[in-house]
Order: sequence, then structure tokens, then C-alpha cells
Amino acid sequence: MLNYRHLHYFWVVTKEGGFARAADRLDMAVQTISAQVRELEKTLGHQLLKPAGRGVALTEAGQAAFARAEEIFQLGQGIPHEVRAAASGSVARLAVGLSDGISKLAAHALLEPVLATPRLRLVCHEGEFEQLLGELAMHHLDLVLAGQAAPRNPNLRLSSERLVDSPVEWYGPTRLVGKAEREGFPQSLSSLPVLLPTGHSALRATLDHWFETQGLRPRIVGEFEDSALLAVFAARGLGVFPVSRLGADDVGLMRGLRLLGRSDSVKEEIHAIRSRRGQHHPLVLKVVGAAADRREA
Repeated sequence: MLNYRHLHYFWVVTKEGGFARAADRLDMAVQTISAQVRELEKTLGHQLLKPAGRGVALTEAGQAAFARAEEIFQLGQGIPHEVRAAASGSVARLAVGLSDGISKLAAHALLEPVLATPRLRLVCHEGEFEQLLGELAMHHLDLVLAGQAAPRNPNLRLSSERLVDSPVEWYGPTRLVGKAEREGFPQSLSSLPVLLPTGHSALRATLDHWFETQGLRPRIVGEFEDSALLAVFAARGLGVFPVSRLGADDVGLMRGLRLLGRSDSVKEEIHAIRSRRGQHHPLVLKVVGAAADRREA
């Protein structure tokens, strides 16, 4: 088993740049700290630190160890506050993973029903699909929103349900949309500058297929992983862009954007993925329930 006290000494030595400064910070003897770090290196089987002038520097193995130690002890520093808040019942915490490629505008709309929760602490992590599923399985997340369902894996014990199957609309700056109205939609997409989600998004593959079936060759001037950032660049005049109807309500916050047209046959899917524990989280239940009400409306 990894000795986390040894790991902490290694972390402090690295942060301070040497054993002497770490000893001052920890109020310990240099020899004691040095011995504990050597024990950590023996446990891991690799040298983590090497001499560098009057201090020390990380080896490649040390860089990997320090990156994880940084995460561990940064999280640890927040534990006392979170424990006090949980004990007092004063904070409603919801940790959500947002998979690469889903529309952040649509994700915001899905989470909107819980945003007025008193003393809400909403934590959103963005990452790759497989990484987020691992975090969910370890109960570091309460909910993952993704463009696909969770794979069948009895070891992970995850459940999925589709929250959104939303048609796509196209928006752009007023001056571009006005000029394109004479050409009609979707033909105007061949002459307009177009902004698209990157290949990380499941929506991108659907759009590329739709372009082909419509005989369109859009002039792509930008690709973005973040749909909110895509909308900002569109509002600044860079081009027109697609957004699910669910996320289009937030587009209204961007001044100067107008509706160009609708691609009703192109739809964005967003799935809610939960662990067994997350199935009983009151805020997760509220998000899923509101999405179900929206579908039935």
C-alpha cells in the first residue's frame, strides 16, 4: 500500500524546491524527510527526485507522481470545508461530468431546473467519455451527460437513459443571415462561412452525413469543442453555426444572432448516465424528471 505520509513529504519537497525548505515548512529534520522520500521511491520502484543546483528537480517518474500528488492534496485541502458543510446540511452538492463534444448550451438547459436550489454547489467536469465513466463508477461524480449511452459493463454498474433527442437549428449574425435569405435554406450554407463542432462531437458525424445527402459543401471557417465558445465567435461575426433546439434558448442571450433555418432531420442526443448511488440523488432525479416532462410536453 502507498504510504500517503511519504507522498505528502515528497509533494512538499517538490513544491518548496528542496529538502531544506521543506524541512522548514514542516518543522522537521532534513534527514527525516529525506529518509521518508527514499522509502516512497523504494515503494514505487523509481527515482522521483534528482539533484539540481542547491535544490532538487523531478525525474520523469517524479513528474507523474507529483501530478497525482497535486490532485490528491489539493482535493484534501477542501475536505474540512466540505465535511462541515455536509454535516450542517447547508450545501446541496451536485457533481456532473460533461463528455467532450456535447453541446454545453444544451447541458446548461438540462441542468437549469436545479440551478435555483438553495445553497447549491454545482461542480462540472469536462473530459473524455471513458474517463468520466470511471469517475462516475468511483462515485466522484453524481451524473454524466454524454452524447452516447454507457456501454454494457456489469463491473461498472451504470445505467443510462436518453434525455434529449433535439432537432438542430442554425443561427448566425444578423448581417450574414439577412444576405442569405434570398438563397434559401439549406442551400445558403454552401456560400456562408460555417462554424461546426469538432469530430469529438457525435453531432458532427450526423451533420457531415446531412451535408452529403443535401449536396452541400459548407465553407468551414472554424471548429470548436465548446458550443458556448462557438456561439460567442458566431456572435462576433465569424459565421453561422448549428445548435440543438434545447440549447437555442441560451443563444438568445447572444445579441445579434438570428435564426437562419432548421434541420429537423438532424438531431442531437444527450444521455444521462448514473451509478446506482446516483439513482437516488435528489438533484439528479430532478434533472432527469424535468427532461422527461419536457419530452412529454
